Amino acid sequence: MPEKRSKYDTDPLDPDFVRRTEEMSGKTGEVGGEQQTVPLRDDPSLSEPTRRFDEQVSDSYPSVFVPPVYKAPPRPQAFGGFGVGSEPHQPPATAVPPGPSSPYNPQTPPPAAPSSRKVTKLRLSEKAATALPYAPFYIGLVIGIIWLLVVPRHETRTRFHAAQGLALQLAILVGSFIFGVVRGITDSGLGGFLFGLAAFVFLLVSMWRVWHGRPHHVPLLDDATAWLDDHFKPMK
Repeated sequence: MPEKRSKYDTDPLDPDFVRRTEEMSGKTGEVGGEQQTVPLRDDPSLSEPTRRFDEQVSDSYPSVFVPPVYKAPPRPQAFGGFGVGSEPHQPPATAVPPGPSSPYNPQTPPPAAPSSRKVTKLRLSEKAATALPYAPFYIGLVIGIIWLLVVPRHETRTRFHAAQGLALQLAILVGSFIFGVVRGITDSGLGGFLFGLAAFVFLLVSMWRVWHGRPHHVPLLDDATAWLDDHFKPMK
C-alpha cells in the first residue's frame, strides 16, 4: 500500500515531486482560466540611491572624515545686571545732596559768601544770622528755633544754618545727657569733660567758618536738618 504524502512534502527522491509542483504552480497562477504572472514588488529601501554615512550623522556628533567649519565667536555685549543685551550698568552717584534746603549742593555751583545785607524780618546781616545758630552754651539752640519760626523760606542760606545749628545743638545736648548718666554710674566725669570740650571747639570752628563764608556742611545731620526745616514753618 503506497504511503500517503502531504503537499508540503518536498522530498526530491519522490518521483511525483515534479508533477505535483507543476500542478500546484498551475493552480495558483491560473486566474479566470488563464495563467497569469504576478510581478514581484520592489522594495523601496533597495531602490534608494546610496547615501554617505557622514551625511546621516547630526551636527552634534561631527565625523572625523569631515573637516570642521570655523565659526566666529559672538561679539561681547554689555551686561546690565538683568541679562545680556540690557542697558549698560550705571554706577551709583557718589555725591549725595546735603538736603533740599542746603545751599551747598554739589550739583550746583558754589554759592557766594554771605553778605552784609539785612535778612528779611531780621535786623541782622546775613553773616551774623548764619553764624549765631552755632553759638555755644546752648545759645544757638534758642536762636535756631527763633530763626526757623521767623525767617521766610526764600532765605535759603539762613534757614539752612538755623536748622543745621539747631540739629547740632540737640545732638550735643543728647550726648551731654548720656555722659551725665555714665558719670553717675561710674563716678568718673572724664568722658563728659572731653565731650563738652570737643563740642565747644567744634561750635567755635563752625561759627568762624560760616562767618567767613566757608562751606560748612555736616552730612550726619542731613536728615535732622531737612526735618527741622520742613516742620518749623515761618510765622506770617
